[in-house]
Amino acid sequence: MSEQGLGARAAVGDARPGAAASDAGADAGAADSMFAVQYAEFGPPEVLTVRPHAQPHAEAGQVRIAVRAAGVAPVDLSIRSGRSPSASRLTLPHIPGMDAAGVVDEIGPGVRGVALGDEVFGSVDIAKLGGASAEFAVLSFWAKKPAALPWAQAGASGSSIETATRALDLLDITEGTTLLIDGAAGGVGSAAVQLALARGARVIGTASVANQSYLASLGAQPLTYGPGLPGRVAALQAETLQAPALQATARATTPIDRALHVSGANALPELISLTGSPDAVVTLSDFTGPSLGVRVSVGEIGGEPDGRHGLAAAAALATQGRFRVRIDHVLPFERAAEAHVAAGALSPRSGKIVLVPPGEQLH
Repeated sequence: MSEQGLGARAAVGDARPGAAASDAGADAGAADSMFAVQYAEFGPPEVLTVRPHAQPHAEAGQVRIAVRAAGVAPVDLSIRSGRSPSASRLTLPHIPGMDAAGVVDEIGPGVRGVALGDEVFGSVDIAKLGGASAEFAVLSFWAKKPAALPWAQAGASGSSIETATRALDLLDITEGTTLLIDGAAGGVGSAAVQLALARGARVIGTASVANQSYLASLGAQPLTYGPGLPGRVAALQAETLQAPALQATARATTPIDRALHVSGANALPELISLTGSPDAVVTLSDFTGPSLGVRVSVGEIGGEPDGRHGLAAAAALATQGRFRVRIDHVLPFERAAEAHVAAGALSPRSGKIVLVPPGEQLH
């Protein structure tokens, strides 16, 4: 750990809200202890506890933060349950969580452009499969958090923004592109909508009936998802032609240039039909894609260029009022089991689930 990082806890970490109470409550009595959500066995949400745990420290190319908010994602649930093949790689007890936002209190060797006390948001090392739902977390990629982006939104957005940016890059989304995003109302989909619009694309997004107005509020042209999508796209194009304000806009009547499949079953054949080529389609969730000639984007583990630069772009957009993240629940660490239940609910959710450490305000 760098000398700069060694001094960080005294300079920054001890000044965070609730730090004195949390550190005093570490029954191990060790100066290098923290409170963290964790589980010592795989199973249902009830296996989650909040207990003292050794603090992590920033290594080369990393920063450590005093966490203000940490997101709960579907992958966290899959790993905790033991259903994910990746679960076999874990050493228990394990701290879940991939995304977090907080205040930098350690800086690893080789890191430039960030200082102790900076407010940042980002994600942990994907190879560790967690570590964010704790008082301290180490981030492998991050961006500075603007004041316009609330802690809860920042803490839940890092990996969604990276994934969305990576997919948009693979599809070469630029000014004038007409992009259809299938499954556009979730965390990745809504990030992709906003980032694509910022690139100058026209965006058509699919979602449930309940989320049509939400997609429209982001700037996408909303459609319901499911079979028969080409017919609904054709009807939208015909409707667009009738709109006086859009009649002179060539972009409004162009065919679908690219398609991003975020979620939904058996959608790829229709997306290929709409774009005219499997090369114009990228999927994030349908691993039968290659059999149809469609690329599956899995990110770093697949050796793909990453989308980390998207975090800075999203931060800039948030400052302009052009990027936001829907939040459903903000819960304290001690209600982590409830947070995992909510994140895994089958009924439609209105947004992300976020956990906050002791002493943080629930907002």
